[in-house]
Amino acid sequence: MKTYRIRKPRIVVIGGGTGLPVILKGLRNESADITAIVTVADDGGSSGSLRQAINVSPPGDLRNVLVSLSEMPKLYEDLFQYRFKKEDEFLANHSVGNLIIAALSEMRGSTYEAIQLLGKIMHVDGHVYPASEESLTLHAVYEDGTTVCGESKIVKDRKPIDYVYVTNSCNQETKPKAARKVVRAIMEADMIVLGPGSLYTSILPNLMIEEIGQALLQTEAEVVYICNIMTQKGETEHFSDADHVSVLHKHLKQPFVDTVLVNTAQVPDNYMNKEKYDEYLVQVQHDFKGLRSQGCRVISADFLELRDGGVFHDGREVVEEIFRLVFGAKY
Repeated sequence: MKTYRIRKPRIVVIGGGTGLPVILKGLRNESADITAIVTVADDGGSSGSLRQAINVSPPGDLRNVLVSLSEMPKLYEDLFQYRFKKEDEFLANHSVGNLIIAALSEMRGSTYEAIQLLGKIMHVDGHVYPASEESLTLHAVYEDGTTVCGESKIVKDRKPIDYVYVTNSCNQETKPKAARKVVRAIMEADMIVLGPGSLYTSILPNLMIEEIGQALLQTEAEVVYICNIMTQKGETEHFSDADHVSVLHKHLKQPFVDTVLVNTAQVPDNYMNKEKYDEYLVQVQHDFKGLRSQGCRVISADFLELRDGGVFHDGREVVEEIFRLVFGAKY
């Protein structure tokens, strides 16, 4: 049931992947004024093949975010999310929503315009913006000095990452730019939420757009990072929560995260379905002293939800904490 407020707090959520929609659904139910800024560096699966075939921004993360904020009937949502079976030849593994976004992007000549139109059609409660209006390519430089190009390739070698950066996919000579209204949304927000999501491949690709990174350093909004529950193969192996924040600060060259939400509930032994969720390894280690030394307020609680053999953030618990923070800070 939705909560109604006289003054909706302006909350900007930045990221990608499967964790973002969980938080957005909870925020929608609490009647926040939501803006989702979504990565456009994905080059795997359906999104990757579509961006190669018709030069469209990767639609997958945008699709999931639209659905999480949509008021459309369940049947329409199920249709939008339907993924063709792997034996369906050239349609194999494509979702209907990805194809619709690709078609509208081609019709309008812009993924940004396509997402704004779909927002109206789907009765989206909030604003959804791609981080950039062009597809981006994610690059990683490993600690041994070697490099790799492409979000889907970064984790394969399982080497420690030194840093990542993004380039425009079609014209690497030009500097990536933030999509229209993105910087304004950050500067006018009451709170910025990063994650949950893959550190190097879902969150940092957005922050590596210079305008977005600078806006995060300049905004007066509280910046909240939702730390991942599990470490990820090829990205954050052996990481503590403090290590996650240290990487964020390193990439923007100064501390900017104000508050970190950390799950302290234990995942039961042998619970996870390792075949279905093969990218996750072990629970993130806690280093509260390390977090505080970086100037962060630490909020630790049971944010854990176990379902379908996987480990997720409990959207309701996380959103309750976000609202305690935003109303305590601004109202």
